[in-house]
Amino acid sequence: MDKKLRITEIFYSLQGESATVGFPTVFIRLTGCPLRCSYCDTAYAFAGGEKQSLAYILDQVDQFKAKYVTVTGGEPLAQAECLDLMVMLVGKGYDVSLETSGAVDISLVDQRVVKVMDLKTPSSDELDKNIYQNIGFLTKKDQVKFVIADQIDYEWSKSIIEEYGLSSLCQILFSPVMGKMNPTILAENIIQDNLPVRFQIQLHKYLWDDAQGK
Repeated sequence: MDKKLRITEIFYSLQGESATVGFPTVFIRLTGCPLRCSYCDTAYAFAGGEKQSLAYILDQVDQFKAKYVTVTGGEPLAQAECLDLMVMLVGKGYDVSLETSGAVDISLVDQRVVKVMDLKTPSSDELDKNIYQNIGFLTKKDQVKFVIADQIDYEWSKSIIEEYGLSSLCQILFSPVMGKMNPTILAENIIQDNLPVRFQIQLHKYLWDDAQGK
């Protein structure tokens, strides 16, 4: 029996974040998330969606003839079959990234998949859900993202980078919460503190007027 995943949407757009920002990418958005972050911009993926077979999902992805595929949510790892889907995607030659919170075990994710892990900052209201053991499963190609809404988030993120030696383990992303953290101030703070991080703005929100994708 073919395994299935509950899918909110599959679409083709430009990657708006991470190390592959700007590249045409197929997004597979899975339904459901155990978290309720204060700054969440994909609450529409909390429920609903349609169950699709892995074979159907792969067929949909193939039609776009893209190089990059991002598996996202919601929280994609909330559905166990997500692991199988990513194995199949990398097996077909796609460059696959996984957008996941720091609140779900990542130890079983295929090592060929780029993990983009969002460690929850204080303003998220989900700080206590972070599983810091996940850091031990990160590699140089993986990325940790800090979504920053204020100076408290910024200082907390700096302390986590130092405590866990993140700059020697993986890439680090700092992303301002749109409408809350002034991106120029965040950029200037990064420069002033000489942080080993990549500043990023959610490109899609500027290109499509705060839309989620295309």
